Amino acid sequence: MTMDLPITDQWFVRERVDDKIVRLFEPHVHPFLRCNIWHVRGRDRDLLVDTGMGIGTLRTAASDLFENSLIAVITHTHVDHSGGAHEFDSCRVHELEAENLRDARDHVPLATCHWPDDILAMMAEDEPVTKYVISARPSASFDPEAYQLRCAAPRSLIAEGDRIDLGDRSFEVLHLPGHSPGSIGLWEKATGTLFSGDAVYDGQLLDTLPGSDRALYAKTMQRLLELPVEVVHGGHEMSFGRERLREIATAYLDDRREATA
Repeated sequence: MTMDLPITDQWFVRERVDDKIVRLFEPHVHPFLRCNIWHVRGRDRDLLVDTGMGIGTLRTAASDLFENSLIAVITHTHVDHSGGAHEFDSCRVHELEAENLRDARDHVPLATCHWPDDILAMMAEDEPVTKYVISARPSASFDPEAYQLRCAAPRSLIAEGDRIDLGDRSFEVLHLPGHSPGSIGLWEKATGTLFSGDAVYDGQLLDTLPGSDRALYAKTMQRLLELPVEVVHGGHEMSFGRERLREIATAYLDDRREATA
C-alpha cells in the first residue's frame, strides 16, 4: 500500500450555481482530469451530467442530492467523466461509446510514470506533475496502485435529437464529435443552457487523443458558433457565456485553418 498520500474526508466539493444546478468536482485530482459533475433538479426527476473518476463514491458523497429519481448522462467515456458511472443504474451514453463504458476501456493508471510524455507536458501547464494524478486518498484502504476503472452497463443509448425530460425542463441531445466519437452535449433551448462535456470548455481543448477527429471537431465548433447559447456548463473549468463561446470556437477554427493551409 502506498502511504505517501494523505487521507481526505471530503473527496467531492460542491458549488451551487442557482436554485436548480449544483456543480461537483474532485479537488484532489490533477486539474487536467478534474471533471465537472453537474446535478440539475427537475420537477419529476433529476439529471446528473458525468460522474468523475470513480475514486471516491459519488452516490454516497452526494446522497442528499440524489433523493429523487435520477437520470445520469455520460457526455463521453474518458475516465475522468465516466469513472463513477457504475454507481448509477440509470446511466445513458451515446451509442458510439457504449462499448467503452461496458468494457471500461479508458482505464488509466493513477501513477504518472505510466503516462506518455506529451500528456505529462500538457498536464504540467496546469499544475506540477507528481507521482500520482491525485494528491490525496479518499480512505485509508484506497491503494492508488490498485485503482481500476469499473465496467458500467448503460440503461439506454442516446443519439442526436433525443430528449432528457425532467418534467419542467427538457434537454435535447446534441452529438458533438471531435474530442471523442460519441461526445454529446445537452441543450435546453428555453434557457439557452448547454452542458457541453468536453466538446467545449474554457481551457485547452484536446483533439489528438485516441479517437479524436480534428475535422469533426471543426464541424462541432462551427455548429456551436450558430447555437443561441446564454451559458455553457463545460466538462472542465468554469462556466461562461455566449461571447466567450464564440471566442473559443473561432480561435479553434482559425488554428485549424492555419494548420491545414
